[in-house]
Amino acid sequence: MDLNEIRQQIDTVDNEIVALLEERMKLVTRVSAYKQRTGKAIYDPEREQALLDKVGASVLNPEYKEAIVASFADIMKHSRTYQASKLEEKYATRMKVRQLSDSQGLSYLHLVMLSLYAILLGVLVGLIDAVFGRVLIGLSEFRDHHLFYLVPALPLAGLLIVYLYQKFAGKAAQGMGLIFKVGHNEEDQVPLRLIPLVTVTTWLTHLFGGSAGREGVAVQLGATVSHAFSRYFKLPNASRIFLTMGMAAGFGGLFQTPIAATFFALEVLTLGQLSLPILVPTLIASFVASTTSHLLGLEKFSHFVSESLTIDLGTFMKLALLGLAFGIAGNLFAYLLSLAKKKVASLLPNPYYRVLLGSVVLTCLLLILWKGRYTGLGTNLIALSVGGGTIYPLDWLLKLLLTVFTLSLGFQGGEVTPLFAIGASLGAVLAPVLGLPIPLVAGLGYLSVFGSSTNTLLAPIFIGVEVFGPANALPYAIVMAFAYLINHKTSIYGQQKMLEMQ
Repeated sequence: MDLNEIRQQIDTVDNEIVALLEERMKLVTRVSAYKQRTGKAIYDPEREQALLDKVGASVLNPEYKEAIVASFADIMKHSRTYQASKLEEKYATRMKVRQLSDSQGLSYLHLVMLSLYAILLGVLVGLIDAVFGRVLIGLSEFRDHHLFYLVPALPLAGLLIVYLYQKFAGKAAQGMGLIFKVGHNEEDQVPLRLIPLVTVTTWLTHLFGGSAGREGVAVQLGATVSHAFSRYFKLPNASRIFLTMGMAAGFGGLFQTPIAATFFALEVLTLGQLSLPILVPTLIASFVASTTSHLLGLEKFSHFVSESLTIDLGTFMKLALLGLAFGIAGNLFAYLLSLAKKKVASLLPNPYYRVLLGSVVLTCLLLILWKGRYTGLGTNLIALSVGGGTIYPLDWLLKLLLTVFTLSLGFQGGEVTPLFAIGASLGAVLAPVLGLPIPLVAGLGYLSVFGSSTNTLLAPIFIGVEVFGPANALPYAIVMAFAYLINHKTSIYGQQKMLEMQ
């Protein structure tokens, strides 16, 4: 048999496979509809593993087994992607055509149950946030007093962090990416081992001087705790509801900005979709977590700005320019973070070599540049910005680059507090140029760089109100509107999605 004859037979078999795959996709579509009605997660690992085992057992020739099983794994992966797109498509269509009189939201009984649960959740997450936050602050203060002893050991801390994640993480290594996948019904659970893992590794990052944040940890902690309870409640879309409440509790408990935390959780998963039906239980969870962490001694950062701006045409133009500048800075951070993670991973695919070699360079930079000015959270830059201290023109850019470098190497922590520092220090630089009060513009940068990097609109405005006071609520909204305008193609959360208008 010559090559052409063999290829003709392959073509015949391929045609049969295509026909069978099309029949399979019809069934997958029915499965997608069922999951959409019941709120069941798309990804069912036990079911998929059982199918792969069955396929492997059915292969007669052992030489073909590995290739055939891998092919079926790819089929199921693409099936999940298709199901996710169908769920989003159906949801978007429902959003467009459903009349108010036909809506079927949560019952009052469900809301009462969720509100009672929110109290328990808030206490638990507030307790965890208080322990995590107070230990982190203590470690940061200890580092600042022993800077030249601890920062040189950053490469060793990096190796330990990588080892812990390689040994114990599993899917928990995805961090915030996993939280978003669960929120989009692409994964069905958040392993509880994420809590000790992300907590300890974040402590290590900060103790030895890595430039990173803390909110990502708090959000992951809250989401993990809350999602663990979702299996005990028979509610439509329970997974997303409990995840959202947990995210709000985690954010609110750590920063003690409960209203901002509530709207952050409601709007961050899918842009254009605001989960208002669960507003009250989410708000309760956030407030209780915030109150609990405060009672347990976790301090809140606030700097009330009493001087308010009169909004005339000239002031409006200045605020618009600030919004665009802060929006560019936020998007720059998100873009560079995504790019750096890919580039560093491609240059140094071995995670141990990556963190060891990269952190040697990082250590030198952190010590050389003003003796540790850019280590840790960046709260020193925030205090200097709003308090009238010395801010250098490149403070914001150096903090941005060093945070991107730290996180791209595999160190753990969040992005939000460094974003606050980047925005505040950039605001302190721009304020004299525009003839505006430095504390106010620093506050505007604080909230809008965060908003731009996360593609959130309401949460940053409420952060401004809760941290800097309500006197300048209108400037917060104006600046944030222009910062939000820049684009929605980049985000510090790679799994964030957008509900597009059709």
